[in-house]
Amino acid sequence: MKLQARAIDGFLRNPDPKVRAVLLYGPDGGLVRDRAQQLGRKIVADLSDPFRVAEFTGRALADDPARLVDEAAALSFTGGRRLIRVREAEDNATAAFAAFFDPLPLGDSLIVVESSDLGARSKLRLLFEGAEGGVAIPCYVEDEASLGRVIADLLHGHGLSADPDALEFLSAHLVGDRMVARGEVEKLAIYIGEAKRVRLEDVQACVGDSAALSMDEPIWAAAEGDFTTLDRSLARLFAEGTSPVPILRGAQRHFQRLHLIGGQIAAGKSAEAAVESIRPPVFFKLKSRLIAQTRRWSPNLVRQALERLVDAEADCKKTHMPDETICARVLFQLASLARR
Repeated sequence: MKLQARAIDGFLRNPDPKVRAVLLYGPDGGLVRDRAQQLGRKIVADLSDPFRVAEFTGRALADDPARLVDEAAALSFTGGRRLIRVREAEDNATAAFAAFFDPLPLGDSLIVVESSDLGARSKLRLLFEGAEGGVAIPCYVEDEASLGRVIADLLHGHGLSADPDALEFLSAHLVGDRMVARGEVEKLAIYIGEAKRVRLEDVQACVGDSAALSMDEPIWAAAEGDFTTLDRSLARLFAEGTSPVPILRGAQRHFQRLHLIGGQIAAGKSAEAAVESIRPPVFFKLKSRLIAQTRRWSPNLVRQALERLVDAEADCKKTHMPDETICARVLFQLASLARR
């Protein structure tokens, strides 16, 4: 079956023991990995336990479909349920899972499958949605409001609370990858030390130079017409497995911000005052660059950029062109506009 959004968190907290295999898929690879780890730790506290955890790639199961059934039926030497983790699963592994579901083997092991953004016609996705003992969980990119609630919960787990502007800054700069958000919150908790309240200055000092800038680097490069940095940063992000959709949405937010600043300048504000007034606040090291961009991008060019970015995200969902190609193409188009 396919879980509805409102039922996902409850299932992750308390998985149905009748479910023997869970497929996690979607454009947010960080959220896929985070939920896979959550589920895995419900079965085995130590995910590196060699006696209770087995790991495969989808390609390995496609080459040897019977291996999955054998592993699912195996017993742990040390007792307890076994966990089978399958990474990078695609439609070519469907036969292995079809053999697993029909019929379900004896045992109580749980299979947790990580995949990419599978389309509605994906054979693997359709199999899990219709299989008895199987569950498909979509992992879509969280918006700032949703991620803000997640970050607040993560901070609470470390005994911390955050000022509203600090939480706003975190959610705006970490949106797009749940695992990055989790890692940055853990780093922030270490940075805070004995303090219990997270302030905006703490977030900017601790998070700004890493997570806040890594996803944004190609976006800023495109807005400044810097082809070299754009090419290098996109290649790095794609090599790390970053989904193109969060990059496109981050670019949309960036140009919406430029649109807002341009409107305030047209109303009589200076570029410096307009940049200073926007929320969430701009990381202080980036203010001068954003001010320079407001002079480079006219309102008409900003509108063109937003239209192209929205169209690019739509193309990722309805065309067969690789998402990385669509994302790179539109950002290089924006870089060309920035050079005019």
